[in-house]
Amino acid sequence: MAQHGSLDKSVGILSISAGSLLLLVNSYGSSPEKDLIPHTALGILLLIISALVAFTGVRHSLSHSQLFSSLCLTVSALWCGLGLVYILIGQSVLPLSELKPSLIPGLAAFTLALFIIGTVALFVNNPVLLVIAVSISLACAHQIAGLSDSGFGQFATAANYLLVCLVCAYFGFGRLLSTITQGKVRPPGIVMKQKFELKTEQNQSCSDVVSVGLVMNLLSASVIACPLLGVVPQLSVGHVPWLWTAGVFQLGMCVLFYRAMDTLAATFYGFTSLLKFAEGYSALLSLYSIQPFSPVPFPVVFAVLFSVLALFSCQKSLLEGFYQLFFVAYCISIAAQPQGFFQAGTQGVQGAIFVATAGMLFVTTFNMVSSTRIPTGQSHFKTVVTRIRSITLRALDKEQHTPHLGYSKYADAEVLGHACNVLVAFAITATVGDRNPLAVLVLPWAVMTGGVLQLLCGSVAFARGKTFESTAFILYGLMWTVWGLTRYGGLYGETRGFNVAVGIICFMLFNLLVTIAALFLNVAWFVYAFTFQLILISFLLDAIGALPYGYDIGVTIIFGLISFYCFLAHLFNSTFQSPQMPLGRPLVKLGGVGGGAGVCPHVPARKATSVQQIAEIMKNGGICGMPTDTVYVLVAACNRPDAVIKAYKVKKQAQDRPMSMWISSVKQLEPVRHLLSPLLLDFMEAAWPSSISMVIPRGPWLDIFGLGDAAIHIGTPQSIAIRSPDCAVATHLINLVGPIAVTSANPTGEADTTHHNQVYAKLGKKVEGVLCDGPSPENIASTVVDCTKIETGQIGFFRVGLIPKSKVLQIFEEVKNRNRQGQTNPAFENDQAPPDTQSEESCEWSEAPESRSETQSENENSTSFTTPEQITDLNDS
Repeated sequence: MAQHGSLDKSVGILSISAGSLLLLVNSYGSSPEKDLIPHTALGILLLIISALVAFTGVRHSLSHSQLFSSLCLTVSALWCGLGLVYILIGQSVLPLSELKPSLIPGLAAFTLALFIIGTVALFVNNPVLLVIAVSISLACAHQIAGLSDSGFGQFATAANYLLVCLVCAYFGFGRLLSTITQGKVRPPGIVMKQKFELKTEQNQSCSDVVSVGLVMNLLSASVIACPLLGVVPQLSVGHVPWLWTAGVFQLGMCVLFYRAMDTLAATFYGFTSLLKFAEGYSALLSLYSIQPFSPVPFPVVFAVLFSVLALFSCQKSLLEGFYQLFFVAYCISIAAQPQGFFQAGTQGVQGAIFVATAGMLFVTTFNMVSSTRIPTGQSHFKTVVTRIRSITLRALDKEQHTPHLGYSKYADAEVLGHACNVLVAFAITATVGDRNPLAVLVLPWAVMTGGVLQLLCGSVAFARGKTFESTAFILYGLMWTVWGLTRYGGLYGETRGFNVAVGIICFMLFNLLVTIAALFLNVAWFVYAFTFQLILISFLLDAIGALPYGYDIGVTIIFGLISFYCFLAHLFNSTFQSPQMPLGRPLVKLGGVGGGAGVCPHVPARKATSVQQIAEIMKNGGICGMPTDTVYVLVAACNRPDAVIKAYKVKKQAQDRPMSMWISSVKQLEPVRHLLSPLLLDFMEAAWPSSISMVIPRGPWLDIFGLGDAAIHIGTPQSIAIRSPDCAVATHLINLVGPIAVTSANPTGEADTTHHNQVYAKLGKKVEGVLCDGPSPENIASTVVDCTKIETGQIGFFRVGLIPKSKVLQIFEEVKNRNRQGQTNPAFENDQAPPDTQSEESCEWSEAPESRSETQSENENSTSFTTPEQITDLNDS
């Protein structure tokens, strides 16, 4: 993993070097009369390099390289916007005279943003990132000067990019050479110090991409505020690339915040991305000489949502909640002025946001990478709430987003999904009248809010295993997108009629299924889906010209209010443990597996507290599902005979498949060491932990583990299978519980269980806990070695699985040599590779006859084998 990270970082640094070289050559070789590189070609190359730099930034966004990740994503956004402007100029969408007003607002924002990142790099003693950030910042500043005066700034721009190019080339190729040679060749000074970038206990909740989201806010604020300051004449098409670049990057940040389990930040940057797309849409209309009109309902509702979010964000820090209030003022200014982003009031608020964002960027970036923190008022919210006895604050950690079954890499997205429906519901209440539908500022709200952002929420819900929620969000996202483009894209007047009605009826049928499924979830979702069905009916009546007056507005507002309640409930319930805003119980309940009641604990195996929780269940006589180095297994503590018997009975028709015993290490056999063969113990010590199961003779030593009457279910009357797994989770659990009885986590005759969700699906309420670790690492069975006659110096094989036969025999020969016993095992000669795949449950033991014939060719009585019915159930091993 470290080599992959180093290689990714090398790609990012070399990509920055390549982009700097490209801009260096263009700046040095261009003249006022002619550019060295055509604008279109320059723009395309910048977009390609931007994508490579962004890839590196995303790859490192959840690592300890926070400042490097922020720098990569910021530079990527700079070159992305720059490249798009150059392409518009090259394709004559914009005249060459528009190059200056198009570039200056974006370059000004990145000049300040990169300078702030460079300043933070100086404070944390990171000279490499300091040189890169400050040099690109100065290059942007000199490029602005060059746009104002063609005889000034070009060579200074080239000089700054030359410095970036040389530094990045040295470090990039140096790290690449070190990676290729595995550290044998390492040029001096190429290791970026990360000791100041390690997360401390205080800032573990701070996501690594928050700086990039703030940079995008800085960018849009600069673009909107520049006309007010007279820097550019007005908002124009040339500003669309900057605004939409900011919007796209903030959508990406939204996903990364969900990945970082930060719902509040993901929701905030989802909201701000919508503003960027609306701003860009308004600027785009100037290309068609259309003056946009901003209806009142939407920005007012948006201000309310921002206010609620700002209040709840205070639990992270008062500074963050105060910062979000600027966007409340921004939405109010949009509602107060009909021309929205083109009027002075809105632009003035964006000027204030620019200043606030610059300060917020410095504080956040500094706190993200430094062990010394600037106070932001993190504990004030908690202090106030704890004084209210009727309210219990929920711990602000990632575990509050753990799904009911298993784990997910993403936080819950229902807050943003419901907020999107609130926004789009109130947006479509605006009337177009005699205006051009494109001029009414509804299309970006309907398509981006109800469509793109809700599809994103549906995808996140699907990744969390929430099938119903993801289906609803994706269905509603598609409906809002189609309706928004049709109704507010200028097409509705031409297509109204039967064709539109048929499409709406199809959506109604799909939503009918969602409404029926909501009966099994809760009252809130049922009312939610049913109200949306009423909206679809209004669309249908409008399509056929039979819509009653006021019906569409009424049901849309009702749907918006219900969506707002769901938004507030999920936000409130994720913040406070008690009281909880009710969502209602299922209107229809199902029994049996999946009925929604009495599901056993499903806890993430990566947490030590989860393993301890499962251990307590087992100590109290419970049986649980557990991940291993192969597939999932069902386990019970050997010192709880009732649990062993219970686990045995869970297996349907399992009389001919006894259980095996697992230990964490050979030390757990210390009480019976004198009863076992020294050679066997040495072989165990050398071979374990691994995916090797050893079939050994049964004896009185087994009684010491407290199996009692349940001992008949462990192994056969002649032998038992024992193993020490190569799995940290399993080993830790066995250390806590003691030796365990193991069987496969599936009914006999069914396929192996390769995911934690399958354990409960196959065994239902018979399981009392599941340790969840996602997909199994291997689907190949363990290697089963016959050690019943190991004293003769020979071993056999019942099955060759994950561990090759040659490896096992090599280990055994080394052990024998150390014990100075026996001769070379004849089974060592004709080795076989393990099969690609083999079911753990349905092993045919084809290796046994082969191994026996090999062994008997030297010594007819050297190895003894049991029948398939006598072999323990080893599909877990």
